[in-house]
This record gives sequence, C-alpha cells and structure tokens, in this order.
Amino acid sequence: MKYGVFIFPTDTAMRPDHLAREVEARGFDSLWFPEHSHIPSSRVTPWGGQADAPPLPEQYWRSHDAFIALAYAAAVTETLKLGTGISLMAQRDPIWTAKEVATLDHLSGGRVLFGIGYGWNKEEMAQHGTAFGDRRALLREKVLMMKALWTQDEAAFEGELMSLQPSWAWPKPAQKPHPPIIMGAGAGPKTVADMVEFCDGWLPLATRHDIVDQVSRVRDAVAEAGRDPEAFEITAYSAKVDSLEVLEKAGVDRAVFTLPPLGADAVIPRLDKLATAAGL
Repeated sequence: MKYGVFIFPTDTAMRPDHLAREVEARGFDSLWFPEHSHIPSSRVTPWGGQADAPPLPEQYWRSHDAFIALAYAAAVTETLKLGTGISLMAQRDPIWTAKEVATLDHLSGGRVLFGIGYGWNKEEMAQHGTAFGDRRALLREKVLMMKALWTQDEAAFEGELMSLQPSWAWPKPAQKPHPPIIMGAGAGPKTVADMVEFCDGWLPLATRHDIVDQVSRVRDAVAEAGRDPEAFEITAYSAKVDSLEVLEKAGVDRAVFTLPPLGADAVIPRLDKLATAAGL
C-alpha cells in the first residue's frame, strides 16, 4: 500500500514548498491539498453538510489556491504525486480548470492526481452561480468537457447543461490520456455510476464513509462496465494509523494521513510519526 498526507495549505500553516520537500524526503508517495474559494460568513450549511456538526474550522477560509500551492510543491520535488483532495468542480469553470490541471501535469512531468467532489457548502456554491441541486449533473458534464480538452486536438463537447464549440487548448497533460480522475464521495448508487462512467479511482473519507465494506462493490461495478477493476485505484483519505492493516486487507491501494494546518514545529514531528507508523 502507498502512503500520502494531506493538509489545508493556509497562510498560517507550513509553506507548501517547504512541506513538499519534507514529505518526499520521508518516502511518502503523495501530497494532497483541499480547496475552498471562500466561506460565506452566513454559515447556514453545517460543516460537511452533516447535522449537528461542530463549528467550521478557520482553515476552511484561509486556504491557498490548491493549484498554485501544488505548483510550489511540484517545483521543489521530483517524484511526489500532487493531489487535489478535493477540487470542487461543480462551482469551477471547466475550461480554466482543464488548463490548470494540464499545465501542472505538464510541468511536473505527469504527477497530478485529480481528486474531485460534488461539494457540500450551499452558500459557497450559490455565490459561484451554482444551484446545489444541479451539482452532480454539472460536475459530470464539466469533467467530460475537460476530458475532451485534454485528449482532442480540436476539442468539442455538447451536453444538456454545458457545451464547448470546437476549440484548441494546450498544453495537453503529460499523463495519457489524462491525469487520474478520483471521486471523493461516499459510494452511493449515483456516485458509483459516475465513478464507473468517468473516473479512474475512488477517494472516500475514512472518518465518514464506509470503505472496507464498499471496496468490492465499487470494483465489481467497474468490472461490470467492462473496465479493469484492478486499475481503479482506491485511496482512503484521512486514514488512521491503527486501520492500515484492515484497509490493506480490504484492497485499498493508498492511505492518506492528516497533517495539522500549523507551522513546521507542529507538522514535522507529526510527519515523522506517520512515516514511522507506515514503515517508510
């Protein structure tokens, strides 16, 4: 099993380039950054969309732009995978995002892991002009449009909600046909259908989603669609050290540990403990 770490890259946390060097030096395979464009202070939607959730932590509205932070990480590393965990595609412009992903993958030599998700913050989405009820359909069409931009010399797309006239867009990603698209969500029927159609992996949240009992079901759905289930990578996000043996036995390919959004004095000791626990 492979091991990675994630952190909210904020203006008060350890710099992403300094952290990336330390992560790669300890043998972790990947570094993951979440994203939020902003957090409306109305705070109507509870944290994660979960009833009775605790107050939303400050790092949610202090986060750097994920792609710029990952570019800093890419510039000072050689092999470290660069993950978005997750990119909120329902509220993003797909043409600009396709350009950002392709540029990062091109310049890093093919190291992007493109984690995506539907999103939970209704107020944040609304201020991007995204209706919460449309987020699944929008994500699907935006990802399909991005695939066209990445793989076609003269890209075009026609959906029910979005369209792209024949267009040129370079650079193309270094990875072929494109960076892995990894769905960060629970494995409900609609999400599994989306993963089977246009994703290359699953990124469940270990603190919330049922992973162990769903691995076989997800891979069976991939196989039933005529795709290779072993090539469909499953990453347990926010994994706990004491669950590693169970996750590996269930067929999980990667565990990603949580780092605190703090300075090096707090992050480095935690990183060392995780590296030791993972046997790196």
